[in-house]
Amino acid sequence: MDTSILITLSIPLFFVLVLIEFLYGYFTKNNNYRLNDAITSMSLGLISRFVPLLGLGFQYVVYTIVAEQYNLKLLSTDAIWVWVLAFLMYDLCYYWMHRIHHEVKLFWATHVVHHHGEDFNLSTAMRQTSTGFLWKWVFFLPMFLIGVPPAIYVTVAGLNLIYQFWVHTEHIGRLGWMEYVFITPSNHRVHHAQNDDYLDANYGGVFILWDRMFGTFIDEREDLKPVYGTVKPLKTFNPFWANIEVFYQMLMDSIRTKKWSDKVKVWFSPPAWRPADVAEKYPISKNDLSNFEKHDPQIMMEGKIFALFQFFVINSMTLVMLFNVNLFDYSQMLSIIFFIVFVAISNSFILDGKSFAYRFELLRAITMLFLFQLEYFTKFDLFILSHSVASVILAFLLNSRAASKAQTVA
Repeated sequence: MDTSILITLSIPLFFVLVLIEFLYGYFTKNNNYRLNDAITSMSLGLISRFVPLLGLGFQYVVYTIVAEQYNLKLLSTDAIWVWVLAFLMYDLCYYWMHRIHHEVKLFWATHVVHHHGEDFNLSTAMRQTSTGFLWKWVFFLPMFLIGVPPAIYVTVAGLNLIYQFWVHTEHIGRLGWMEYVFITPSNHRVHHAQNDDYLDANYGGVFILWDRMFGTFIDEREDLKPVYGTVKPLKTFNPFWANIEVFYQMLMDSIRTKKWSDKVKVWFSPPAWRPADVAEKYPISKNDLSNFEKHDPQIMMEGKIFALFQFFVINSMTLVMLFNVNLFDYSQMLSIIFFIVFVAISNSFILDGKSFAYRFELLRAITMLFLFQLEYFTKFDLFILSHSVASVILAFLLNSRAASKAQTVA
């Protein structure tokens, strides 16, 4: 699915297109980017690439077993028609995978990350889950069963995901006849909307045909502007919490409910369902769309600049590692990934405007210096040393600055 080298090769282009869209919106006075939301989306996308890099899950093992032992060999050829059929079949499987991920809470838990963003722009396309490897792969087993060659499968999967990038924009209106055949920005805006009239629709990856065929198509209306995000707001830019929030809610609901059947049902219910006794005792607030406010904590300008700097650091390190995988052994990748995720989480506290954010960043940087002394990092070691020293100094200064501003306000 998302293991194709095509996706890795496309990442630099994605960043360029994000920059172009931002500049276009800025100069036309129609900017729909916020630094906090965009950094979070792109950070989540970078982190999601670590899953195939580390070979997490067992989809590869299952795919290999099915391809070798249960292969009907109906399509064991690389003829053009097989490529076309595989592309269509992948999108059909994607439709049902995507739809079920919106209809069953256990699956929603791994997909919700992509919908947390309260802005809708090209950076939103990069907001990808890191837990999809758990069961997303099950829906594509039929392709291996009938004999789609692995190379064709990986390629069409990559092309499908790359196609979906450009439809995450508000700057492109309706596209005439394309609206009846393909997923377009217009019908994908509907998919990302939390408005009651737009919920649970337009699941296709490339083709809108499946939604029209199976009754899940909803057209974008001129009189109803989409409001983006999830009905239950995340209210944080923390990439770790974004990936586990629904799992945590299901676990707590399962523990708290007294009815044994509900302890099981909560995992396989529609996303909005909760046990009655738990919902009454532990209510969860939902968005009021008539007075909707995005999660947008106000932080000092120095904090924004520092957060952007940190993002550039982890972005650069991730790209270097992705394009030079053969230069890293598994333990080296783990150490770098730990560093990147730690920085991303620390960065989220700054973007969330947490009072402890700069103290946490100071602690994080000191921890990196300690690990450096233990020779934990064998790649990027001098870079991490320099970055950690700089972070200690900057975090100390920013913490003092934030404390000073707080006293002034008080």
